Amino acid sequence: MTLVVVPVRYPLSEHSRVTLEHAIDVADEHDATLTVLHVNLFQESRKVTRTDLKRAVEREFGWLPNARYVVRGGFLLEETILEEVAAEGADIVVIGAKQAGRWRRMFRSLLSDPDIDEYLREQLDATVVTVDF
Repeated sequence: MTLVVVPVRYPLSEHSRVTLEHAIDVADEHDATLTVLHVNLFQESRKVTRTDLKRAVEREFGWLPNARYVVRGGFLLEETILEEVAAEGADIVVIGAKQAGRWRRMFRSLLSDPDIDEYLREQLDATVVTVDF
């Protein structure tokens, strides 16, 4: 079965809502499982639980039949997302335009001229869908 991963903020920001809405549509189109991912940054004091994340999403979108909710801890947001995407073997990653910009900045520090979509396809074998706002 196809797996779609969508990283979101908690509480859900407007950008996260739009990105999640698009990810739900992508998952429906592909008859896919949807993983809603939130990263608790170690350097921040707030710790979101899987239950918190699930309740917030279901308040906005109702019950999602093929959804799972994952909360991971990490120091670097983008690195933790990439690790989760790789570990899950995601087929499609849906990210917001702001997230794509942060990934580009991170990759620029590592690579001379990063093409984030190409890099992620090579490293993760996943399609990246960027949602513009």
